[in-house]
Amino acid sequence: MLYWFYRHAGVNLFQYITLRASIAFFLGFILTIWLMPKFISWAKKRKASQPIYELAPSTHKSKNDTPTMGGLVFVGATLLATLLCARLNNVFVVGGILTLGLFGLIGLKDDLSKIIGKKNDAGLKAKHKFLLQCFCAFIVGLLIVVSSDISTELYVPFYKYPIFDLTYFSVLFWMLVMVSSSNAVNLTDGLDGLATVPSMFSLFSIGIFVYVSGHATLSTYLLLPKVSGSGEVLIIVSALIGSLVGFLWYNCHPAQVFMGDSGSLSVGAFIGYSAIVSKNEFLLIFVGFVFVLETLSVILQVGSFKTRKKRVFLMAPIHHHFEIKGWAENKIIVRFWIMALISNLIALTALKIR
Repeated sequence: MLYWFYRHAGVNLFQYITLRASIAFFLGFILTIWLMPKFISWAKKRKASQPIYELAPSTHKSKNDTPTMGGLVFVGATLLATLLCARLNNVFVVGGILTLGLFGLIGLKDDLSKIIGKKNDAGLKAKHKFLLQCFCAFIVGLLIVVSSDISTELYVPFYKYPIFDLTYFSVLFWMLVMVSSSNAVNLTDGLDGLATVPSMFSLFSIGIFVYVSGHATLSTYLLLPKVSGSGEVLIIVSALIGSLVGFLWYNCHPAQVFMGDSGSLSVGAFIGYSAIVSKNEFLLIFVGFVFVLETLSVILQVGSFKTRKKRVFLMAPIHHHFEIKGWAENKIIVRFWIMALISNLIALTALKIR
């Protein structure tokens, strides 16, 4: 809508992506801050709380009545801010909206199943969830490869030349990136605010790369791959960061609401999508280091138990390991935030070290 004012009413200020991204940030924040208390009140009346996993540390029992599905609010606020501020005829914006919407619907189905079934394992079966994620990611990947001039060449951090061209396999690779990123954030979302702040750090870092890749002069100067039109995705990134800041107001310890799968799956998928659009898929190792760490802990735990009948950690994901060791929840959360901040600062050095 704001871009319409530039095209048809001659308001030149609204041609700038950075201005519209700033407005989107504040819209996302204000909408989430305003709507979340209403959602929490509604969810409590309807007992819309996710059952706590039976084997979770005993400290989690007090969270049993905390409402879930907070992702509905901040994803909805993000989409509304995007519709008001972004160019809706931009294929990368359409892809971002689809990513948030489709993965949010998968998460919503999973959340509702757990609430109705009153059991943590009453949600979507892992196989069904994975197939739905793959299908949605394939749709988004196919859309951008067919409808844009995005390169299918593969880049790695700190190196300015492409490694090789994925050609027809690019969509499958992008599907893997989005699904992996989605599930990684979902695994991390186990403590109050643990996934929220690292997600904001990740979005901030990847948003810079998205903007630079879509800017002809900056991408040439910094030797980054140019993706024409991708800069508009910064508006969705900013809207989502603003919405997450608003969500953190209610999600910080002790949490008044959880994001649920409707939030974590969509945020994770969108982080992966933004990395794809900016040609920084492998930079996600640094951008989402905490999410990678949590995922690796689960893989190691499951693999070790299946092959050696021994556990590597007291419990996985790794944040539960530290809980059982006796670390206070706030200490775990803040230390993971610190790791996320440092890893994202390292990721940002890839702007110049190439």
